[in-house]
Amino acid sequence: MLAPGALAPRRRVNSHLETLMTLSRRTVLAAGPAAALAAGAPAMAQQAAPAASPSRLPAIYRLKVGDAEVVTIHDGSRGLPLTEQFVRNASLPDVQAAMERAFLPKEQLDITFTPVVVRTGRNLAVIDTGFADNGPPTAGGFLANLPTAGIDPSAVDTVLISHFHGDHISGMRRKDGSQVYPNAKVMVPAAEWAFWMDDARMNQAPEAMRGSFALARRMFADLGDRLVRFDPDKEVIPGITAVATPGHTPGHTSFLVSSGGGRLLVTADISNHPALFVRNPDWSAVFDMDADQARATRRRVLDMAASERMQIVMFHAPFPATGHIARAGSGYEFVPVQWSSHT
Repeated sequence: MLAPGALAPRRRVNSHLETLMTLSRRTVLAAGPAAALAAGAPAMAQQAAPAASPSRLPAIYRLKVGDAEVVTIHDGSRGLPLTEQFVRNASLPDVQAAMERAFLPKEQLDITFTPVVVRTGRNLAVIDTGFADNGPPTAGGFLANLPTAGIDPSAVDTVLISHFHGDHISGMRRKDGSQVYPNAKVMVPAAEWAFWMDDARMNQAPEAMRGSFALARRMFADLGDRLVRFDPDKEVIPGITAVATPGHTPGHTSFLVSSGGGRLLVTADISNHPALFVRNPDWSAVFDMDADQARATRRRVLDMAASERMQIVMFHAPFPATGHIARAGSGYEFVPVQWSSHT
C-alpha cells in the first residue's frame, strides 16, 4: 500500500500554475473549460446525453477485479503542439526522440481522456468525469456513451474526484448548468478542496489561472450534504480506497479498487502520456504543479505497480487506458492489456 505523502510547501506552485494556464488557453485543458462555463443558465430538467457522432464513436472496455466490474469509457482527445514548454526538464529533441520511438508524430501529442465507472455490487461509482459538453468538440464521449455502456447517470450514487483540473471535473454539469449525476454523493480530496476553495489564494493567483478556481466553484456549487471531503488512506466507499499521490496537484488522489483478492489502481494523472513519462519518470510535465513531488510520486507508484504486478488505469494513456508496468532500464514500460471483446 502506498504511504500517504505529506503535502510539502510548494515553492514553485504559482509559476507552475501560471505556465499551466498559459498553455491551457490553447489546449482547453483547464482555463478553456472554465471560460466556456461562465455564468450559465439556471439548471434545467434532466436531458438526453449528446448522440455519438462519427468523430465520437463508442469506446468502452470492461474488466473484472474480483467481483467488481471496472469500465473505462473514452471521453475523447485533444491535440497539443509539442514545444519546449511541455517537458520542463528535457530538451525538445529528446522529447521528439521519445515520440518517434513510440511511433508517434513528433510535432503534436494527442492527449486522451478516459474516466472510469466501477460497479462494486453495492455502489455504482464514477471516477472523474471528463468534459460532458463543456470541452473541445473532440471530447464528450464519456457522457455520450454512458447509455451505450448500460449506465444511467441518474443511477450513479458516487462520483469520486481525483483532482480539480478541468478535464476531470467539467463533466459534473452540462453547459446549461444542470447536474449530470443528480443523485450522487460527490467525494473530493480534502487537500484539493482546501487549495482550490481558498479565496485568498484565488485572489493572489495570476489572472490566467483564476478560471480554474472559478470552474471548481461552479462545478461543486449547491451540492449541500452530497459533497463529501475525504482524507487519503481510507476506504471512501466499500471496495475503493483513496491513495494520496500528490504533486500533479496538491491533493491529487488515486483510487485502489479491491474485490475478491483482485486489485486495480486508478492512477489519474501521475503520468501524462506513458510513452513520455512512464519511460522517463523523472521528466516533468508542464501540468505538474509541484514537479519534484510529482516525480517522486510517479516513481513510487510505478515501482509499486511493477513490483506487485498490479493492473492500473491511466487517465491519459491510449484507450482502453489500462495495463501493467514493467521495469525497463532506469525507467518503466506501460504494457497495455490485450483487448478482448469477451472481458
